Amino acid sequence: MIYNAKELTLNVQDLQFDYITFGHGTKPLVMIQGLNTNGIKGAALSLAYMYRIFAKDYKVYLFDRRPAVQEGITVRDMASDIAMAMDILGIKNADLFGVSQGGMIAQYLAIDRPDLVRKLVLAVTLSQNNDTVKKIVHNWIELAELGAMKELVADMAKKMYSDTYIKRYRPFMSLLTILQKPKDVGRFVILAKACLTCNTYEVLDQIKCPVFVLGGRQDKVVTGVASEEIASKLGCKIHMYDSLGHAAYEEAKDFNQIVYDFLIG
Repeated sequence: MIYNAKELTLNVQDLQFDYITFGHGTKPLVMIQGLNTNGIKGAALSLAYMYRIFAKDYKVYLFDRRPAVQEGITVRDMASDIAMAMDILGIKNADLFGVSQGGMIAQYLAIDRPDLVRKLVLAVTLSQNNDTVKKIVHNWIELAELGAMKELVADMAKKMYSDTYIKRYRPFMSLLTILQKPKDVGRFVILAKACLTCNTYEVLDQIKCPVFVLGGRQDKVVTGVASEEIASKLGCKIHMYDSLGHAAYEEAKDFNQIVYDFLIG
């Protein structure tokens, strides 16, 4: 299997979590993805390839959200789920890399279970709500509840990617609206609402491990200021992409290298 990529299921109490592992290393790296319209099932090879730079040194774990989410679930609840999964798998002192909603989850994991986290990377995320994220997320929820799936996926792409990227891949955007159509609209809505439950700003100083923040100044989802707020509060290293937005982790060719250098260094 390429990069030793595997799709697995973990039984946790009365739940079954889908998760992906890849890499040939011994160091644990837990990656937490952002809000997406579907889960990680079927994505092992594509994700292993996207993050292949980590495969030599790490065994990488990517956990999906719980399959049956309940109304009112928070990003802190999701952090507890991942902590429980890590405990069952015996993962300790791991490097943690959270993107967008995954970065919100990662903050709570580092606060509530510092024993599980060695170093922390927070990418295109926030520690407290702002008017931009509330407007964007509420619009996505409304489109999903109206059944306007094509419009939802198109708006998510428009808000996440740079104008240059969208122009370059415009011929494929219609295909994207088909491939990224939510399989479970209700689940997507609940997970989207959870984005608005992150409120760590006042307790960020409880994070004691080394932290690295990455953001995009053109971020139309959480804003670039949100990344700068976290770094300023923690007094940690930050890297901002001037011309990129929320999908900087996909668009910037040096993104994974910069993260790798921080984690290994």
